[in-house]
Amino acid sequence: MAVSMSDVARHAGVSQRTVSNVVNNYVHVSPATRARVQASLDALGYRPNTAARRLRTGRTGTVTLAVPTFRERYFADLAEAVIAAARDRGTTILVETTGGRHDLEVELLRGGSDVLTDGVIMSAVSLSRTDQRSTHPVVLVGDREPGSAIDHVGIKNREAAQAAVTHLLDTGRRRILLLGANHGPRRSYQLRRQGYQAALKKHGIDLDPALIVDCDWTTAAAADAIARTYDRLRPDGIFAMNDSAALGALRALQRNTIDVPGDVSVIGFDDIVESSLSTPTLSTIAPLLDDIASTALDLLDEQLDDDHVPQHRMAGYELRVRESTTR
Repeated sequence: MAVSMSDVARHAGVSQRTVSNVVNNYVHVSPATRARVQASLDALGYRPNTAARRLRTGRTGTVTLAVPTFRERYFADLAEAVIAAARDRGTTILVETTGGRHDLEVELLRGGSDVLTDGVIMSAVSLSRTDQRSTHPVVLVGDREPGSAIDHVGIKNREAAQAAVTHLLDTGRRRILLLGANHGPRRSYQLRRQGYQAALKKHGIDLDPALIVDCDWTTAAAADAIARTYDRLRPDGIFAMNDSAALGALRALQRNTIDVPGDVSVIGFDDIVESSLSTPTLSTIAPLLDDIASTALDLLDEQLDDDHVPQHRMAGYELRVRESTTR
């Protein structure tokens, strides 16, 4: 037979209302009482009646996750992290792809989806500052234009890019090519380029515009760009705007029997699964996706539960050093 709140209340020696407050994570419970009730919840194996809770709160128990595409592995990894974090909360994630289309992103921002959900977590690429007002619970993930009045979970793109380029500089590299200029999400590109330039400046190295190489953030485009420019530019390091571009650079270098990392080091951004499986394995920046996912869901809950002031939170990252930059 299922364990009820009254069973837990008797076990913990508190009122059923107190158990309800703990189960629903209300703040007005002392730490000692909360701990005692939680111990009873765990001991008895209590499971909340999610259907009853949804009826009581008016929630559907579902959230829309909108990403531009699954052709870039990063968005698949992000979706996996959000789905896992939501499952722990008893929430179901419905996934939509926007193709980066401005009209579809604005429609989701306004709550105009065909499926009624409690809110939207969106990785948007085409929204402008004037678009960023929502009449529906929304959390934006990724980079945003300054001044947005919507909850947002960001990545420290400038600092992370600076850490990646500093790693190359610390290993003795001086002619560092930036791969993927003028493409990708505009704000992400701007911040990553700023980090690249900041690392060079800190090490007293003048920016060489010739080393800023234009290409899409895809494996094929990056491989083609390196094949066309390597002999002319002769970089000894490559900072790619994402891992897909970095893997394209590795492919082009291997085809031309250029030693990595002996002749040139390569580092990417995103830590997609393939980065740890390539030959050589790829050094990269790893955004902490579990942190991004849980923070986005927290912000959505806050919008649904109370009067809420939009917040801007930053998730962490890690520099993951592998074979493409060190022997």
